[in-house]
Amino acid sequence: NDLADRFEREHLPRKRPGTQAEYRRLLRIQILPALGSKRVTELRHADVAAMHQTITAKAPYRANRAVAVLSKMMNLAITWELRGDNPCRGIERAPEEKRERYLTPAELARLSAVLATHPERTSANAVRLLLLTGARKGETLAARWQDFDLDAGVWSKPAATTKTAKLHRVPLSAPARTLLAEMTAEAGEELRKARKLHPKAEPCPYLFPSDGGKPLGDVKNFWRGACRKAGISGARVHDLRHTYASVLASSGLSLPIIGALLGHTQAATTHRYAHLMDDPLRAATERAGAVITAGGKPGAEVVQ
Repeated sequence: NDLADRFEREHLPRKRPGTQAEYRRLLRIQILPALGSKRVTELRHADVAAMHQTITAKAPYRANRAVAVLSKMMNLAITWELRGDNPCRGIERAPEEKRERYLTPAELARLSAVLATHPERTSANAVRLLLLTGARKGETLAARWQDFDLDAGVWSKPAATTKTAKLHRVPLSAPARTLLAEMTAEAGEELRKARKLHPKAEPCPYLFPSDGGKPLGDVKNFWRGACRKAGISGARVHDLRHTYASVLASSGLSLPIIGALLGHTQAATTHRYAHLMDDPLRAATERAGAVITAGGKPGAEVVQ
């Protein structure tokens, strides 16, 4: 428990807000109830393995993340000269099933229709921007107006909000710029209304503010409701990012281009979408086959 307190005090402030929240959740729900009362010097590999096995029975992914957080704590314990080794080393990670859920064109059409008319405009616009940019949820909800150059059509994501902790500049599509222009007009109207009551009211710096003026915390509840209205099941908010990437891949764009738009630093991260590039390749080879098979027959042509 004392080590966790120091970990939260000295290490977590360096992490992104979303990461901090996830680490604290794992500490509070998984790690400390199982191991909090043990002395740091007395923690053994078997203790960590037992905790991991217990969590794995219900949530393999969460079990692996818990061990990763505990391992970082133990490495810091070595640095802080509280013990000489890391008991998390050698823990066999639970198998994780990689989800690859993409919205179909029909689902996209139904979702777009729901978002266009939904009365909760802040969350609806956040989901629309997620879909049009493939950005991560944390990057989008923390977005500030000063990060956007609408004239140049560029979104400069600050390093503090990106998973890679690096500045990420991405071009915006015409529909994304149109959405942002609409939101700018709506924000201006809200500010005019506010200044009728409070003449010194300042514009909100965030694209998606909560009632308290802070960035919107999450859109999970909104997402579930929107999916019900659109007749979509089994889709997470993060699947919008997968969908964006799948559209890029199926359009024949190269993996480096896709990785650059998504902000990936490792080619292996983008490679999961490689199989989707078969579609344009198959279309190309079908065209070639049609031309070759025609063999000069009159009237032979390739049609879209």
